[in-house]
Amino acid sequence: MEKKQAIYGKGSARMAPMEVSVEAGNGRESDWLDDDGRPRRSGTVWTASAHIITAVIGSGVLSLAWAIAQLGWAAGPAIMLLFAFVIYYTSTLLAQCYRSGDPENGKRNYTYMDAVRASLPGTKVKLCGVIQYANLVGVAIGYTIAASISMRAIRRADCFHYRHAKGQEGACRSSSNPYMIVFGVVQILFSQIPDFDQIWWLSIVAAVMSFTYSTIGLALGIAQTVANGGIKGSLTGLSVGPDVTSMQKVWRSLQAFGNIAFAYSYSIILIEIQDTVKAPPPSEAKVMKKATGISVVTTTVFYMLCGCMGYAAFGDEAPDNLLTGFGFYEPFWLLDVANAAIVVHLVGAYQVFCQPLFAFVEKWAAARWPDSAFIAKELRVGPFSLSLFRLTWRTAFVCLTTVVSMLLPFFGDVVGLLGALAFWPLTVYFPVEMYIVQRRVTRGSTRWVCLQMLSAACLVVSVAAAAGSIADVVGELKEYRPFSG
Repeated sequence: MEKKQAIYGKGSARMAPMEVSVEAGNGRESDWLDDDGRPRRSGTVWTASAHIITAVIGSGVLSLAWAIAQLGWAAGPAIMLLFAFVIYYTSTLLAQCYRSGDPENGKRNYTYMDAVRASLPGTKVKLCGVIQYANLVGVAIGYTIAASISMRAIRRADCFHYRHAKGQEGACRSSSNPYMIVFGVVQILFSQIPDFDQIWWLSIVAAVMSFTYSTIGLALGIAQTVANGGIKGSLTGLSVGPDVTSMQKVWRSLQAFGNIAFAYSYSIILIEIQDTVKAPPPSEAKVMKKATGISVVTTTVFYMLCGCMGYAAFGDEAPDNLLTGFGFYEPFWLLDVANAAIVVHLVGAYQVFCQPLFAFVEKWAAARWPDSAFIAKELRVGPFSLSLFRLTWRTAFVCLTTVVSMLLPFFGDVVGLLGALAFWPLTVYFPVEMYIVQRRVTRGSTRWVCLQMLSAACLVVSVAAAAGSIADVVGELKEYRPFSG
């Protein structure tokens, strides 16, 4: 049997012989093939939850204290809960689009793009493809930046500790570029793992790491709040004054929306995660609904605790990255552990997000040049499936994202912009439109009107958040020199 050419497939023509053999009653093959003729999936609600948590609890959690600082005690937590509800609801809509027609026996859609293609016209399919894959590239860049900042923070924390007598500024400064290169080299290695479901172990390790650094950030925030003798911050957030103009307050508040949206972004890979879940019963949609509920509740609790305690500890001075903006200097070893956990987590999260893009390009290349040995010939080495094309293409992708990261190392601004650009189209608009088609929601009905109102409201939020982030990026670029780290 042809090996699992990624869970995304290599074309229906190759799958046909296997489908025939199953239908013909070959019990031996049917034991290890699913209803679509592909190797039997083994994912559960817990592995799906691990994938989601790996994707969700990422570098975005560290910017939430800054986001709440812009919005204040009144709006900050409320906005976070609102985003959590929207993400959960639209994710359950999207999960119901994994199969076309019957929720247990309908045709499978292996990727987000397949689900869009099965429900919406060609123009929307192309638009979705451009937005989704551009966002995945952006996420790869954002995670490279975040990982390098954490690696550099380890060196700085040690330097601050051992050179404290000489002052905490100047002597401990360093460039993030070497750390970006190190992260890129690691990603080149892990990128050779061919299939999404073969990185389940990496997702579980990454999920554990995410809880590790989130818990450390929370503990440090609590400790700092106790040391302060009270809770900092105000109901309305960042105060307008000599250092912050009214317009800057507006732009930063809008950027905070983008940061929160980015912290919850995972809808673009939900279908790919769902395609790892074992066949019904229960239906994959029911499993994903439960996994989504577990993941969103878990991450929201962590987000509320980390964001709120970070704001309580530092008030308006909350850094855009709680563990690397050096709100904390001690205990330095605990900061090292937290930042090392961030790096390990981001190694896994990078793969979770980029595997769909890798598979899309490789599927297209295989269809375009089916007889090319450069593309088709592979050598198995443990979990790795090596081929010249995969090695060349994935290495080139990692190198490109690394170079762009070195050009634009603005963590907070990049996080906000990515969240804003992806939130409405990929998390709200396309899932809503696909659900309307799949479930034949009558135009003009109460449900249809409510879904459209939700989509319109989220569009306004996305546009406003993007404007805030772009304004900040423009301000940063005025003073930045490329590759200066």
